[in-house]
Amino acid sequence: MNKESKRVALGEGGLYDAKQLGAPKMLILGVQHMFAMFGATILVPMLTGLDVSTTLLFAGFGTLLFHLVTKGKVPAFLGSSFAFLGGYFAICPMLADEAGGQTVSNVEMIPYACAGVACAGLVYLVVSALIRVFGTGRVMKFFPPIVTGPIIIAIGLTLSQSAIDSCADDWPIALAAIAFVVICNIWGKGMVKIVPIIIGVIGSYVLAACFGKVDFAPVASAAWIGSPIKWDRTVFYLFSSGADSGMLITSIITIVPLALATMVEHIGDVSAISSTVGKNYIKDPGLHRTLLGDGLATILAALFGAPANTTYGENTGVLSLTKVFDPAVIRIAAGFAILFSFSPKFAAIIGCMPTATRGGVSLVLYGMISAVGVRNIVETRTDFTKSRNVIIAALILVLCIGINYSAAGAISFTVGDVTVRLSGMAVGALAGILLNAVLPEKDYQFDEEKPDDTGVNFGTGR
Repeated sequence: MNKESKRVALGEGGLYDAKQLGAPKMLILGVQHMFAMFGATILVPMLTGLDVSTTLLFAGFGTLLFHLVTKGKVPAFLGSSFAFLGGYFAICPMLADEAGGQTVSNVEMIPYACAGVACAGLVYLVVSALIRVFGTGRVMKFFPPIVTGPIIIAIGLTLSQSAIDSCADDWPIALAAIAFVVICNIWGKGMVKIVPIIIGVIGSYVLAACFGKVDFAPVASAAWIGSPIKWDRTVFYLFSSGADSGMLITSIITIVPLALATMVEHIGDVSAISSTVGKNYIKDPGLHRTLLGDGLATILAALFGAPANTTYGENTGVLSLTKVFDPAVIRIAAGFAILFSFSPKFAAIIGCMPTATRGGVSLVLYGMISAVGVRNIVETRTDFTKSRNVIIAALILVLCIGINYSAAGAISFTVGDVTVRLSGMAVGALAGILLNAVLPEKDYQFDEEKPDDTGVNFGTGR
């Protein structure tokens, strides 16, 4: 390798074939990508009660499936989606432990939530087929920023109470986690700026351990190697043991509308990768293929009790930092995620994390989700001088938040012998879609050449 090629390889120009670097450097780059997604990916199971090992396994498998569907062209990693947190909390909220903290997995209800997420994944497949037949613009007109923006804002706001409750377990530790995240995100350089969440988690965790606030007994008793799949948390177990049809319908209706936000997020992320790499992946391999890959990965993960998958902007940040754009490096990262998933001891270390640590990082994260919703509206120049836009946004926000914090916490109705509960998020999303479809003076046009005009980017370090 001559000096000029070395300059390209070391990040001064785009490198599309990482084999030029040699196997050792490719492995190191793969590990870096794994750590970039790691903090955010494991945070979702920590907050919802899903299993960390299962999450890592299907983040890896989901990424490989995505690459298969997209012909191996898109350097994207798929990790846990935060947009579905509201759905998980509505269907399977964490239960109180002996100390009163909300840290116990709601194992009985997890399969119901996962069934709802799997159905949300089916929406991806439907939209992918519609885009293939009718084109991107005609389909995206049903998901304008005036609908998706307020939904994203409501996701963050409805989650805020759980973050405060977790912080209340130990405010000094929670504030330490917040401080680490803010400092790294604002003043950090290089990789430190890209992974503020994982630094916040580790920093606060270590601080709590130094003050004797962490019980590592579960870590000592955990095996080094074990199966990452927990049968009683899968959708298959739900049907083999006899599902409550009313609860199943409730879960589906509650969670499926959240796919609106994640699909628009997906388009924003694919656009960001396109801009970073210098290739328009919206056109080739096509948005229909990237959505199909994301949807299939989400369905696969949900069926086995893992969180919904989504393309990760954290890894786009690593692409920008290293200038190594070879999708093979991402597939190496997926392999490492699968490897880590087979260590129960590693999962136990995550499980021993203080509630306040989770609360601190989630407080920042949930606020950032709402801020992304605001940005979605601002950057797309949504016109609030139009009454239609004010009405749509107002009703989405009031229905999502108002119903969530009402005495009942949902709107319930009975169909035959089945009782269905609609969460505020589901009602607000459905109302927004319907109002946008019927009210006149639509003013949003999706541009395939500029797909980032959705304004969406859920990233913690993106």
